[in-house]
Amino acid sequence: MNKAAFYIICAVTAVATATLGQNEQYKIGRPATAEEIRELDISVAPDASGLPKGSGTVSQGQHIYQTLCANCHGDRGQGILQYPALAGGQGTLKSDSPVRTVGSYWPYATTVWDYIHRTMPYARPGTLTPNQTYAVTAFVLYLNGILDKDAQLDEATLPHVKMPNRNGFVRDPRPDVK
Repeated sequence: MNKAAFYIICAVTAVATATLGQNEQYKIGRPATAEEIRELDISVAPDASGLPKGSGTVSQGQHIYQTLCANCHGDRGQGILQYPALAGGQGTLKSDSPVRTVGSYWPYATTVWDYIHRTMPYARPGTLTPNQTYAVTAFVLYLNGILDKDAQLDEATLPHVKMPNRNGFVRDPRPDVK
């Protein structure tokens, strides 16, 4: 089966499951509770607004990463097959072959945290706790030479991490865009 067929089957299955889950006839599924929605309904901005309390170290993140992330992204964040590299690529953005990684491309560490928290691990997105997410973020930043191996991240320290490409993006000058 090719990728397109696989994704179509997944999409149809998801729609059917969602539709059936709301149908009383089948007695499966249930509406999400207000608490479940609140826990998942976060938005983290570059200034750290929206970051939950928690903390994690590089060494804690290494253990979680090796267990949940390395199968796709490689032991050192080098990427495997279609899964992107997370580390390396510094200095390549202006080249003919840019390598967009956490260390070369992403402008804010808070955005890295938010992306990991919402979308990883691939097979179970959104299942990492805030502490696990801080730890994995710390390890990925360490892989990129941004943090020392004894670093710890939390809601106060994460927004102060200076990403190499922080100034690589420009603000949208349109007056109607914030």
